[in-house]
Amino acid sequence: MRIYPAIDIRGGNCVRLLNGDYDKETVYGSSPADMAEKWERLGADFIHVVDLDGARSGGGENRRAVGEICRRVGVPVQQGGGIRTLDDVAAVARLGVSRIIIGTAAVKDPDMVRAAAEKFGERIAVGIDAKGGFVATDGWTEVSGKTAVDFALEMKSLGVETVIYTDIATDGTLAGPNTAAMKEMVLRTGMRVIASGGVGAMEHLDALSKTGVEGVIVGRALYTGALKLEEIVNKYR
Repeated sequence: MRIYPAIDIRGGNCVRLLNGDYDKETVYGSSPADMAEKWERLGADFIHVVDLDGARSGGGENRRAVGEICRRVGVPVQQGGGIRTLDDVAAVARLGVSRIIIGTAAVKDPDMVRAAAEKFGERIAVGIDAKGGFVATDGWTEVSGKTAVDFALEMKSLGVETVIYTDIATDGTLAGPNTAAMKEMVLRTGMRVIASGGVGAMEHLDALSKTGVEGVIVGRALYTGALKLEEIVNKYR
């Protein structure tokens, strides 16, 4: 099970939100690239990056910061947030991002996802953020009528192999992940599932390791020191 340290970028800073609430932000540094180098030094073999400004606006406000991360680390980077069009996908690919995560646009424009998967293959992933089991969009500010699992199966039919599945209710809380939802996603879709949300202790990772997820994104727990990246990477590698 791969551990993905998370770097969320807002206004050029490295931040964390609580439950996806933009009004509940903690700033952890002014250089996302410095943070990425730190996580690489401590053993990360893949970095997870989110452009929070882009996720809400649909723009690419933090692409310069993303590009700097890609230039300064030797490990692959996956990035989501603000990727709405095929041109956006191509622009992010040019930055050096290895896995491009389409979120809101996957709900609103599935034809774009199909085209992206045809052009970029395994580099395309879909971010599925769920509130009460239903897909949320636009930086988690809107909730669609699609269930997370049904939506994942729709994306699979378009050629997508990887989903990043976030349970918004647990995100940033450190209170534990929604393991039942993660297990259901793995079993019902057969896709490569990366779990996100709620990880705050080693036992949470142990529980997720039994669900069949390919990897786990860890954010706030690393920034607060509740988990040490070098320890968890070595345990689950």
